[in-house]
Amino acid sequence: MPNTINSIILLCQMCSAIRSVGIYCHSAPIQMFRVVVFEHILSVRQVEKLKIFQWKLRGTACTAAAFSRTLKTMEPVKDSQETAVPVTDPSPTTTGPLAEDLSPATSDTPSDEKTMTTPPVGLLPGETVVKEGKAAILFPSANEVFYNPVQEFNRDLTCAVITEFARDLMAQRGVKVVVPGEKDRVVVSLSEETNEADAQVEEKNGAEEQSITATVGEKCDRGIHVLEGLAASGLRSVRFALEVPGLKSVTANDFSTKAAALIARNAQYNGVSNLLQASCRDASMLMYEMRGKKDRYDVIDLDPYGSPSCFLDAAVQAVSEGGLLCVTCTDMAVMAGNSGETCYSKYGSISIKAKYCHEMALRIILHSLDQRAGVYQRYIQPLLSVSVDFYIRVFVRVFTGQVKVKNSASKQALVYNCVGCGSFHLQRMGKRTVNGKHMKYSAATGPPVGAECDHCGQRHQMGGPVWAEPIHDAAFVQKVLSAVSGNPSRFGTSKRIEGILSMVTEELEDVPLYYTVESLSSTIHCNTPPLLQFRSALLHAGHRVSLSHACKNAIKTDAPPAVLWDIMRCWEKANPVKREKLSETSPAFKILNTEPKLEACFTIREDANPQSRKRHLTRFQENPQAFWGPKARARSNGGGIATNLQDKRKKLQNKRKNQITDSSQLKDFPCKKFRQGTCTHGEKCCYSHNPEQTNEEKME
Repeated sequence: MPNTINSIILLCQMCSAIRSVGIYCHSAPIQMFRVVVFEHILSVRQVEKLKIFQWKLRGTACTAAAFSRTLKTMEPVKDSQETAVPVTDPSPTTTGPLAEDLSPATSDTPSDEKTMTTPPVGLLPGETVVKEGKAAILFPSANEVFYNPVQEFNRDLTCAVITEFARDLMAQRGVKVVVPGEKDRVVVSLSEETNEADAQVEEKNGAEEQSITATVGEKCDRGIHVLEGLAASGLRSVRFALEVPGLKSVTANDFSTKAAALIARNAQYNGVSNLLQASCRDASMLMYEMRGKKDRYDVIDLDPYGSPSCFLDAAVQAVSEGGLLCVTCTDMAVMAGNSGETCYSKYGSISIKAKYCHEMALRIILHSLDQRAGVYQRYIQPLLSVSVDFYIRVFVRVFTGQVKVKNSASKQALVYNCVGCGSFHLQRMGKRTVNGKHMKYSAATGPPVGAECDHCGQRHQMGGPVWAEPIHDAAFVQKVLSAVSGNPSRFGTSKRIEGILSMVTEELEDVPLYYTVESLSSTIHCNTPPLLQFRSALLHAGHRVSLSHACKNAIKTDAPPAVLWDIMRCWEKANPVKREKLSETSPAFKILNTEPKLEACFTIREDANPQSRKRHLTRFQENPQAFWGPKARARSNGGGIATNLQDKRKKLQNKRKNQITDSSQLKDFPCKKFRQGTCTHGEKCCYSHNPEQTNEEKME
């Protein structure tokens, strides 16, 4: 038996050494070698003895998941000559950054071994505990695993959305979801024709629904499978296991071995090892391997550092029928028009730098998802899409259907944007005509604009294609809003979630993109009309109007641009500008020299002020601490963030605010000409000629 254990330890050390040079021990040759060795030197009785020594394998690259996969491949062999060994509770001899949850209390272990208790996870040198929601995460001080406190709102909203998705899905499977702190929902029937028989049927159905319940932290056999493809520290997955009921399994995957080891330790630290499994794989390959209908995940969450474009193709295949796909994009600059060519290479759409760029970014990612899903005869149904801070977050359901996929062309549109006045028009990519029970598809006609803008005479720029259908499911958003507002203590950002979702429910569903009152006023160089007066003018003209969660003073309306400019012309007459200063080629000159066809009324209406604005709901929360914002990307070589980061920020930022008035202070800054060898002032130079300072500047 000692020879057996030594052989296994030697094998694990070989796997660890191979990992260190960049070859993973789950690769085919290494896994085959491990299985062959195990099959030839172990019997079933020896395997049971080997479990006693699992704690001695801490710190190696052979994980508990690898053990379980290997043991399952062995056929039972009876060995009557082996003597029984009493099962004890061994304590771990070593710990390390690669230590994982090797507790034998798994579903495929004997009943006598399930009584073994898992030793508590201690903090390693340099680690701290980060608390968010109900999770407490072990986080290294070095920037080896990425953690972004700014996206607490993102994680809170995700937990709320997945909970409501699980509630609907589990109800179809006959399971009732129980959320801590949530009061029972009472459904009031307004019909007066309900008889006693219907009431008895409702009571019976209610009793059947309450017979099977799913609570947080417990494994549900009929529950959902969740995958977090890029888990980093595993905070999001741990929160799923602790806060979302109705789960069967949560797979937290990360390509970094250090991140995967930290995920396993965090799962053990929070006591959710029964639900959460750590995985160290390439996210795309993992999802490609789970494309089978029986292997797909019910929920897939993608939150990369930057663009998720390289994972979308695998994600739309690995999500189950009607499953939930959650995607975060933090490359807002690319999707907001700063680099249209890069946006096209990643998402298949040209972005435009305009006032509505944040909503256009949402529609670009939805277009990309629908286009990639259509390749596999699948289509998407958006549930919720939000654009906040520096990132966007979309929640979509994915279905399969060749007939529905044909509608995708008519759901996409090109955007024609005037570079002068900012007026925009949408051109659908396809045309769909209903003829009785038949649907006819044809090419769309266009373009909707001429060579020059009808309002200012400037040229148009074309962007897209973008998703032109609704980006929210109003009924689903209302469910999430009711759940969050009814249980405000559940999330730390409940007020902000309530504010965002309230504005989402008020948005016009069939109106893509928006204007801003400031941009309209800036075009004609006049004073900005109050928001309520401008909205009232649109309502008086017989048009619908709403706000947008993506922009503070946005105006979403079904009114054409001609009506908007007529209202601005009427406002300019009451607040005239100095037209003699306007250039004859400027957009303002041509717009103001056209008489309005509409007489605008700026009397404030009661319905001009939406409920979210009346209630002063929160859309942005205060920063909880100084320098609270997105951190640097995690470094694969284990290096951390520079200690002089804040000093460098002070040096490079606010130069005009902290101007130097005393010439003696210039000696604190290195002389650039001295560094280049061209300074002729010598010791009389007001800047420093210290070689150490010039070297530091080069390093920075």
